[in-house]
Amino acid sequence: MLKKQLYTLPSTLQTINIEGLNEHFDKICIFDSNENDNNKKHLSSSKLIAVGATQEFLIDQSKNILQDLQQFYDSKKGWLFGYLSYDLKNEIEALTSKNTDKLGFSVLYFFSPKVVLQIENTVVSLFYDDEFVSEKEAKNVFDIAFLQKEETSSPATQKIEIQSKITKEEYVDSVNKLKEHIQNGDIYEINFCQEFYVENSSINTIDIYKKLNAISGAPFSAYCKFGTHYLMCASPERFLKKQGNKLISQPIKGTTKRSNNSEKDEQLKNELLHNEKERSENVMIVDLVRNDLSRIAKRGSVKVEELFGIYTFKQVHQMISSISCDIRETVSFTEILRSMFPMGSMTGAPKVSAMKLIEEYESTKRGLYSGAVGYISPEGDFDFNVVIRSILYNSENNYLSFMVGSAITDKAQAEQEYEECLLKAKAMFEVLTTNYEKKYE
Repeated sequence: MLKKQLYTLPSTLQTINIEGLNEHFDKICIFDSNENDNNKKHLSSSKLIAVGATQEFLIDQSKNILQDLQQFYDSKKGWLFGYLSYDLKNEIEALTSKNTDKLGFSVLYFFSPKVVLQIENTVVSLFYDDEFVSEKEAKNVFDIAFLQKEETSSPATQKIEIQSKITKEEYVDSVNKLKEHIQNGDIYEINFCQEFYVENSSINTIDIYKKLNAISGAPFSAYCKFGTHYLMCASPERFLKKQGNKLISQPIKGTTKRSNNSEKDEQLKNELLHNEKERSENVMIVDLVRNDLSRIAKRGSVKVEELFGIYTFKQVHQMISSISCDIRETVSFTEILRSMFPMGSMTGAPKVSAMKLIEEYESTKRGLYSGAVGYISPEGDFDFNVVIRSILYNSENNYLSFMVGSAITDKAQAEQEYEECLLKAKAMFEVLTTNYEKKYE
């Protein structure tokens, strides 16, 4: 039976002891909104922590992935935490993925946590299943997470040399070829990504996450440990949230840099709002999301709650739109995924045609990048982000990777798109290396 205890945190105990949790548990998910005003009205808690696994659901290859996932989903009555990799697309559509993959994340993975800590302001709701965990054991997790002295388990990550999977010239050439596909009517828009990586890297994942989170302060930040696979995420984007019978998706399309000068910063925001190319990108994805939602929505319930919203983050300004619907009562969790995944902001339009070209022109298998990580509550509600602005790491083969991309339309200028990629990658470069300006600017 799922049980719940309430605790109040003193104001001096707001920092999560990730080192302590990392030492005791092989499976960890920490989701942090950073109390960010961006999209705050749709957040259920300021922080959410899940540790330990009483049961796991992992799939690498299967002909019935979604069917098996639905059976697992239906069998569980408590919390579920985990991820959907981009390559789940191959189950949803008749697609394949043959590009290089050195990270080795599963197609999807979920676990039933031993203990969940849901934090809102200073109130902590502690959930545990007494079939697997005693009250004393659950309270011990709370003590580890908040009350024990934080200790560094390993030295800080040394600055490392980052390699690019493709050259700038190769990137520009691919963008121009993709524009030819657009001009020929194959697609209207495509999200084209490139990988930066480090081989033989021994890193402190907690140190990297803390630095990345401090730099970004994003509303969908996450530190996840799935055995030997790690996600250090500073995502500003929500993929999909379900609350009751309502679904909301908040795609991002449109990015510009920040300025230290407040007047110039406001000018940059205004320029983003009125940028014809960025608005064109955004509205195409809004239309795509509306179409995806319409397959599972009650008739007439799909609506655009906000179009071309300009949101400010520590590193960048973003253009975000919000689309919602009321779902039909008979629609299952995996039917929602089949309709909505992968997210249109990371594919393009039409979605299937764009995904085929992504496979052809990108050099790396996306894996968890541009997938989604999140949770499902005991009530069947869920919230998943878009895995972008993220560092991924496989500690078994010491391979580190992060990818960035931008939307290519007929108005795209290849050189500018490359610069946008570097802008999105800046926080990761700053955390990992000192060679950002020297090597890429």
